[in-house]
Amino acid sequence: MPAQRTRLQDGPPGTITFDKEPGAVTDARDLTRDFLAGLDPAVGEQTAASVELIVSELVTNVVRHARGALCSLRLQALPGVITITVSDADPRPPRERTPDLAGGTGGFGWPMVRNLATAVSVTLGPTGKTVRAELAR
Repeated sequence: MPAQRTRLQDGPPGTITFDKEPGAVTDARDLTRDFLAGLDPAVGEQTAASVELIVSELVTNVVRHARGALCSLRLQALPGVITITVSDADPRPPRERTPDLAGGTGGFGWPMVRNLATAVSVTLGPTGKTVRAELAR
């Protein structure tokens, strides 16, 4: 069953919230592809692939590790930058893990996000966190 998507009424324009379940990752990737396809001027293939990968990793991290039942995604394109914002209800910051080369349990996503993005920030609050990644357009 696909994740339930609901437009937030009190959030910024273009913010979508998802039930925190595995289907949210697929829905977030699909929305990202649609968002990127609608940009004019279009972004290059490498930038589009990086944006999609960052969205996938950030939403996957929420689904796998964050507390709470929901997460939100906001994509914004400005003339020189694309911004990806993912928020959840867990006030704990992302945690660096040693990548698991043998067991396949992960540890690669957070370093990959930080390497692909030109800037990454984490804002912590009492009711959750927001991870913001920017890529040059």
